[in-house]
Amino acid sequence: MPSLTPLPGPGLRIRPFRAVRYTPVAAGDLSRVICPPYDGLRPAHALALRRRPHHLARLLYSARPDEAARQLALWLERGVLVRDEHPALYVYRQHCGDEVLQRGVIGELELAGGGVPVLPHEGVRDHVVSQRAAHLAGLRAQLEPLLLGYRAPGSPATALLDRITARRPLATARDGDVTHTLWACTDPVEQALVAAHPARGSALIADGHHRYAACLRLAARQPRGPWGRTLALLVDQEAHPLRLAAVHRVVPGVDAEKAARAAAEVARVRPLPEGPRLPGPGEIVLTGAGGAWSVTEPRPAPLARALAGRPAAWHDLPAAIADHLLLERAWSVPDLPGAVHHVHDAGLAITSVAAPDRGVAVLLPAVTEPTVRALAEAGVLLPRKSTSFGPKPVAGLVLRLPEPRRAGRAGRTAG
Repeated sequence: MPSLTPLPGPGLRIRPFRAVRYTPVAAGDLSRVICPPYDGLRPAHALALRRRPHHLARLLYSARPDEAARQLALWLERGVLVRDEHPALYVYRQHCGDEVLQRGVIGELELAGGGVPVLPHEGVRDHVVSQRAAHLAGLRAQLEPLLLGYRAPGSPATALLDRITARRPLATARDGDVTHTLWACTDPVEQALVAAHPARGSALIADGHHRYAACLRLAARQPRGPWGRTLALLVDQEAHPLRLAAVHRVVPGVDAEKAARAAAEVARVRPLPEGPRLPGPGEIVLTGAGGAWSVTEPRPAPLARALAGRPAAWHDLPAAIADHLLLERAWSVPDLPGAVHHVHDAGLAITSVAAPDRGVAVLLPAVTEPTVRALAEAGVLLPRKSTSFGPKPVAGLVLRLPEPRRAGRAGRTAG
């Protein structure tokens, strides 16, 4: 497993850069080429998107980085993608009608040289990091930003971002009911003010742990290469906080009633005659085949055995109790691909096991952002798939390609 320990440093350093972006003249409606977040994309949908001529999914979900690199080079040659003329920090907003869902700043985040106070909060799998690193190295491009949440209250940058988003946007796209809008901040004075805001604090990784670890791995291999910086979206948790939800578990092939009886041997289990519901703090809800049960108060001895060798803070985390006390110990579910499905929508998890013999759903309560941040600051990583921050950015509005050594001969640019 690669080290996720950030280097000591003075603060977050985000820099302007010349992004590569789709040109509507050559690519058409941006809404037809941007890619939804991975968590909301089913395999069949991803395959359908890859059939579109210039859709980003053709690069993002290619199993062959060399083929994706050739496709990317062809799009650049044909002017489907072009590099902006001036370095910019890109203000990005998602909104549904008049409701602002998220607003942040996209730039190049320094990973080397000055240190980066970035706080991972979940562990990673080495083989996934290797896959991400191979894709980045083969493509020599970053197609989607890390999602980082930071806290630095009382800065004039908030008012400045309000003024920037009142200007004419650089690009707009829609994904369902959500509108994605992009502005370019090219004025050096404004850039300095915007960049100074996150520099006052640390950032929690909300999405992109494996991509972050992959960039660290590549930066360690090539200290003078292009991976000392990474594409990142920084969201002010005071002005426009990200929402935090749980990730639920669906276990195919496990009988729900038998699962409830086995759970009663290691915790307190009560039937829910009213049917499944979202769990409260300190509670896990099981459901399947029309039944529902509340699971609370795990027994100390079985819990200690299930979490032996793991941080003491895990004893209070629903995801750790679900994964290790219930799935692993009480139900003997193997840690193999396909044995457990991680589902972000509780309603979908419930309906997927409503019929007999469809398995059991394990519904978890959400952990609060202050709890996640406090544990991350203490160096405690949560169990995998413990949190779902959102809304996540779409991929395709802003791409990062390392600049050629002589930028003046880089080819076509967009104003």
